Amino acid sequence: MKIYVARHGQTQWNVQNKVCGMTDVCLTETGKKQAEALAAVVENYTIDVILASPLKRAAETGQIIAERNNIPIRMEPLLIEQNYGIYEGVDRKDDRFLGNKRNFAYKYPGGESMMQMAYRIYGLIEKIKTQYQDKNVLIVTHGGVCRIIKTYFEDMTNDAFFYYSANNCSLEEYEI
Repeated sequence: MKIYVARHGQTQWNVQNKVCGMTDVCLTETGKKQAEALAAVVENYTIDVILASPLKRAAETGQIIAERNNIPIRMEPLLIEQNYGIYEGVDRKDDRFLGNKRNFAYKYPGGESMMQMAYRIYGLIEKIKTQYQDKNVLIVTHGGVCRIIKTYFEDMTNDAFFYYSANNCSLEEYEI
């Protein structure tokens, strides 16, 4: 079994370098083109099902891939991005945001901690391993979720985790 993980295409908030968790923003035209390019790459893989975050940017990316490759898609609410609470929409280089981002157990006011998100994502991976045994799954999700999934399969230092960022419509492959 293989799990492939892709981050959604570009959004306006990506262009503006804004923190975007639960805010439901759409893909830009560039983001749609990135999703089309990823769909072409996916043609070279055997994927049985796509699980996508229901937030517009990931759902649309997943839908473009699913339609081009005739792969069934299912929206999975557990794949939503981390809830950054009061930091939604602030500049990603905001000192307060970056300081709190280094504290994995810090629960963003009005949001959730990275540890809470990891609990949610690790549980989902365990469920996927059981529910989709002997199938290859493509997960279409968000940057923060991609980072957590990477830690499930690979050990990372705190600094490596902090600085890791999946590019829009990048594809990673993990063997189970």
